[in-house]
Amino acid sequence: MSASRSKPSNQASQGSRPSIEARRKTSTLHYQTFPTKPPSWRGRQPHSTSSPSQHDAAASDSGDSNHESPLPTKQLIVLAIISLAEQTAFNSISPYLPEMASTFEEVKEGQVGLYVGLIASAFALAQFLTNFFWGWLSDRIGRKPVILASTFMTILCFIAFGFCKTLWQAILVQALMGLVNGNQGVVSTCLGEITDRSNQSRAFTYLPVVYGIGAITGPVLGGLLVFNRNPLNNDEPNSYPYLLPNLFSAALLLIDWIVTMVVMDECLEDAKNLPPLHKRIGNLFAWLWQFTSSSRPTYIRRMMGHHKRDGHQGRLDGVQEEDEGAADVEDPTPVSEFLPRISGPKVSSRDIFTRDTILILVTYFIFQLANISYNSLYPIFGQERPPTGRNLSTKEIGLSLGFAGAVTILFQVGVYGQLREKMGNKITYRVSLAAFVVAFLLMPWVGYKEGNGVGLGNGKVWLWVELGFVLIVKTVASVGGLTSALLLVTNSAPNNNVLGAINGLAQAISAAGRAVGPFVSGALFSAATHVKPKGEALVFGVFGGITFIGFLLSFGIRGEGLEAEGWDSSDEDMYSDEEGDLTGEGDETDENTGLLNRGRP
Repeated sequence: MSASRSKPSNQASQGSRPSIEARRKTSTLHYQTFPTKPPSWRGRQPHSTSSPSQHDAAASDSGDSNHESPLPTKQLIVLAIISLAEQTAFNSISPYLPEMASTFEEVKEGQVGLYVGLIASAFALAQFLTNFFWGWLSDRIGRKPVILASTFMTILCFIAFGFCKTLWQAILVQALMGLVNGNQGVVSTCLGEITDRSNQSRAFTYLPVVYGIGAITGPVLGGLLVFNRNPLNNDEPNSYPYLLPNLFSAALLLIDWIVTMVVMDECLEDAKNLPPLHKRIGNLFAWLWQFTSSSRPTYIRRMMGHHKRDGHQGRLDGVQEEDEGAADVEDPTPVSEFLPRISGPKVSSRDIFTRDTILILVTYFIFQLANISYNSLYPIFGQERPPTGRNLSTKEIGLSLGFAGAVTILFQVGVYGQLREKMGNKITYRVSLAAFVVAFLLMPWVGYKEGNGVGLGNGKVWLWVELGFVLIVKTVASVGGLTSALLLVTNSAPNNNVLGAINGLAQAISAAGRAVGPFVSGALFSAATHVKPKGEALVFGVFGGITFIGFLLSFGIRGEGLEAEGWDSSDEDMYSDEEGDLTGEGDETDENTGLLNRGRP
């Protein structure tokens, strides 16, 4: 469904282009994110099928052409629970990972940073290989089955990680965890489907807030639940000191899995004509049962044409079926009936990979590279002995991250959302990248506890003041920038039939950044320990420079369709006017074509 735009009544007589304000206003009550039929969500107001003129009349009568659709609260809560459980679980690993890596026999002194990066990179590299697949699969079988399957397998991986005693076990389990987890892209896809342009900014604001809460609860959980001594007998060492935080994480994910199974509704419109989820699962086991108990399963015979056709018997005369006498299993539904029939216009790769989309993906790679590198560097930098590090304990690292996350959430809810509404998605995205550069450049100059190094101010008080400020700048950049990045990725999709695939591709590309970041940052920090003085400045300076390149590239993201409904900016309008004059495209261009062509050079 596309939104028609109001035009001045004297346009025909004057023969001039309508004003920018007129071109921005919509005549329908809801401005759909995509030019196709929106999902019919329970509790959402269905769109009228009346003509554009009727819409114009209704809009003028109502006097409100920029009406904001109500948010689907129940489904937002479910998505928030999914995201909070996962972010808490994944963030719980970072505080104790350097200490855990140092206990492995394969890790020598001075190599902790390198192997911490290797373990984290195994997870992200595996996500890079499978995130696009999970997004594509969610476009085919629905969002809910993918989330359930991914969450269940992630639970098993967390339990296994708590029992890891060697380096190769930790790397293997983290790689498996990355292979089976693709929920972040699917959750973003769900948000894009249950919202429209009028309310998507509010909905996407809450998701990074949930990530920020996870950035608090996760490190605190991981930092406080590690027991190196046996809790029941303090005189004995704990054989599995990192098992408890992993079991707690698995329990959170189990609650998330149950809530998803019971409460979540399927939001992929084309998947709603499929059989219920429990029937699809039952048929899967029926297929497996027939495959293992019969040499010629019924669904294979059906595919090979052994059923009755045109009144003829499919069974060969005089030959007994090989699976006769096998257990009486209900004939499973054909596979074709378990895949949705895709509706809506087909989209070519040229329509998907526009200039804006490519720049969004490239800068999103740099954004995630910076974010994960900082997250990996800080525990190593904090725990390392002076002068390269700051000699912080695991609990101090966890609590400091929790403090920064708490302040950031308050800023995100109270200030950042309003700034984004005034500045737009693209500008706030650039500001976030610039803030990352500042955080990278300031971190090496944080002072020391004992005052025995070069810093902005030494001593415990100065250390925590400076460290708190830098961490707040970083977390504001990561949480706020993620909001804008997710909105840009979602709005760059020309059609909701490929929304899952595009979000999966974005998450795969970000996973590539998260795969490179920990390994490179860990290796650089290990080398920096041998550089005197201020070796840590080498590591943070390198990533600050890379992030600055992303900041410069973000100025090329200019598509007008990337903003929310009602967005008004003189700079963007001027660019749109110039682009329209150069290309010769008028306002009579079809809305669907405009969405497919937005951002194309």
